[in-house]
Amino acid sequence: MKFVIVLYDANEHAKDEPKLYGCTENALGIKDELEKQGHEVIVTSDKEGENSEFEKNLPDADIVITTPFHPAYLTSKRIDKAKKLKLIIVAGVGSDHIDLDYINKNKLKISVLEVTGSNVVSVAEHVIMTMLVLVRNFVPAHEQAINGEWDVAAIAKDAYDIEGKTIATIGAGRIGYRVLQRLVAFNPKELLYYDYNPLPAEAEKAVGARRVLDLKDLVSQADIVTVNCPLHAGTQGMINKELLKHFKKGAWLVNTARGRICVAEDVAEAVKNGQLRGYGGDVWYPQPAPKDHPWRSFRNKYGAGNAMVPHYSGTVLDAQIRYAEGTRNIIHSFLSGKLDYRPQDVILLDGEYQTKSYGKH
Repeated sequence: MKFVIVLYDANEHAKDEPKLYGCTENALGIKDELEKQGHEVIVTSDKEGENSEFEKNLPDADIVITTPFHPAYLTSKRIDKAKKLKLIIVAGVGSDHIDLDYINKNKLKISVLEVTGSNVVSVAEHVIMTMLVLVRNFVPAHEQAINGEWDVAAIAKDAYDIEGKTIATIGAGRIGYRVLQRLVAFNPKELLYYDYNPLPAEAEKAVGARRVLDLKDLVSQADIVTVNCPLHAGTQGMINKELLKHFKKGAWLVNTARGRICVAEDVAEAVKNGQLRGYGGDVWYPQPAPKDHPWRSFRNKYGAGNAMVPHYSGTVLDAQIRYAEGTRNIIHSFLSGKLDYRPQDVILLDGEYQTKSYGKH
């Protein structure tokens, strides 16, 4: 079998921390094991363009492994080149960099699996952190501290409490519900959620959340909105200029789901013109984001409101341990012929959708 594994380069950081499994140097901890079994293993960070190592090795690849943090985009064109491809594994959660519909519609016998649940806690914690960074106006305050400045009024005029705010999540699945759980301790005015599936009554009661059926209605009520839904045909570009008009003026928006759920230019403009007070998250499109991406430079009228970071919420070391182990388990299941995958990990099985969250809605 030929494995093609696409990860980011960590350079000296890989030596500093051997648990940094998501890099080319440490290769999810599986390279040596697979090579000892006689498999060919190509590990690379080079994924863009026809001359990339990824594309050059696709034609005879049996298994491709990638992550959402340094995604190898498997377009229909690339899938057509991969005539031997049997299995795609996402080391992490989120398969939107793969043209799942193309595989499904063309009845290609390719399975796609991800390590469901491996980073839900990590992302939920990042959501809470980003809310606090935005609402408390942390970034400009920190910049003052490291620049030797001291102007409390300049920070305080754009800083607030989370307590007493109405907070809404778009998506109340594995991550969204954990966000709601963690927000209870902040004593919000109200917790709202929008999801095509209602929470079980006990789960809803446990966090005191109220379901809102209309998205425009949801965002119009919320002081803080967090996006925790998967990217698919129904959510791509969902946060756009039209929907942003319905947000409560001066609300904060947090997105750790996927960059393409938001129209980048529309969100940046909404912060600049004051419709949003701030925007933060760690997901971009494409990834890595170009230097001129509008989310790198936007600010609100106070010179604040930007809490963007590279995509790392789901790849902290604790999560890397979990998704590396999950990847190893999927490989062992495939190579043994047992195919005894965890049901929640399977997105496509021989080209057929197994998970409701994916596919066209």
